[in-house]
Amino acid sequence: MEDIKLRPTVVSDLEILFQIQLDEESNYQAAFTSKDSQNKEAYLAKYTRLLNEPTVNNQTIIVDGVIAGSIAKFVMEGDAEITYWIDKKFWGHGIATTALKNLLTIEKTRPIFGRVAFDNLGSQKVLENCGFIRIGTDKGFANARQTEIEEFIYRLDS
Repeated sequence: MEDIKLRPTVVSDLEILFQIQLDEESNYQAAFTSKDSQNKEAYLAKYTRLLNEPTVNNQTIIVDGVIAGSIAKFVMEGDAEITYWIDKKFWGHGIATTALKNLLTIEKTRPIFGRVAFDNLGSQKVLENCGFIRIGTDKGFANARQTEIEEFIYRLDS
């Protein structure tokens, strides 16, 4: 089992996190990406700003001393939500599940929501393994797929 830790994200992490999120398959799975996810300047500006946003809890996922992704709590339309992005080379090792469990011990806001593309079975499993319950669906435009798709909405109350 790898050594999986979270630490608050710092500006110097953003270059590596930007490179991780460029992966085409990862973008397809995430689906709901920013319109300009390939634009490094826009990415760095957005996430540098979010590091100073008090309603956002950005954490960098470290696996055996290497940056493996990011995980965060943010607020959208008054609801606390989680998001995470794992470097594809770390998929299938339980890292997202461990990182989310760790975040949930740091971040006590409840209820907290997660949203996932209808066909992203890996992320659905991560949420369910962490106690999230699927409570509904929504439709939205997925920039990474350039079409409207269904997303599942999950909620954790405790």
